[in-house]
Amino acid sequence: MATMNTFVVDDSTVVVPSSVNDHASFREWARSEDFPETGQVCYLNGGVWVDMSKEQVFTHNQVKHEIAFVLTRIIREENLGRYFPDGVLLSNDDADLTAQPDGVFVASSTMASQTVRFVEGAQDGFVELEGSPDMVLEVVSRSSVVKDTVTLVDQYWPARIQEYWLVDARGQRLEFDILRRGAKGYAATKKQQGWMKSAAFDRWFRITRGRDEQGHPVFHLHVR
Repeated sequence: MATMNTFVVDDSTVVVPSSVNDHASFREWARSEDFPETGQVCYLNGGVWVDMSKEQVFTHNQVKHEIAFVLTRIIREENLGRYFPDGVLLSNDDADLTAQPDGVFVASSTMASQTVRFVEGAQDGFVELEGSPDMVLEVVSRSSVVKDTVTLVDQYWPARIQEYWLVDARGQRLEFDILRRGAKGYAATKKQQGWMKSAAFDRWFRITRGRDEQGHPVFHLHVR
């Protein structure tokens, strides 16, 4: 990686300090006051990945909101752990990875065993999760196709993340997969009439898409 990288995306500029030349130095920068407060800035495949593009309202924002709403309710009712919506930094040194998933679930037992720990920032309390959460969510956008469907599939596996939820609501057909970690990689959970079993939540899930009165998409995460 070059000693200085400047990214310009959608008229936004991100300058990566010259001191950032590996994962450890990226994490140090991420905990500092100089780290960008908007956009996605990650460390993937030995380099810095930046996405400052605007979020699509329906095929991204509303999808992850519906999933967060339903999962948070389940987690609270059953006292299963904590769900972290999009924006939280997730790092794993074994995978040489720092990402900002669209959602992260950490079970109570995972927190108790410190398989995931909370990392403090320079001044603002805890700013990062470190370790191997039980589940991550990524919702595909135009700018994140390769990252979500290829790069993170390869990097979440050595991070020992047991379940990877992957949703793509951009096309005419809504795509939703629960990828389970196996001995050599992730494998898609078999579907039964659209339903998939989640080991992380011990429930079956499926997603449907309807329309509101204005014709805009409305998403529903169904549980059984």
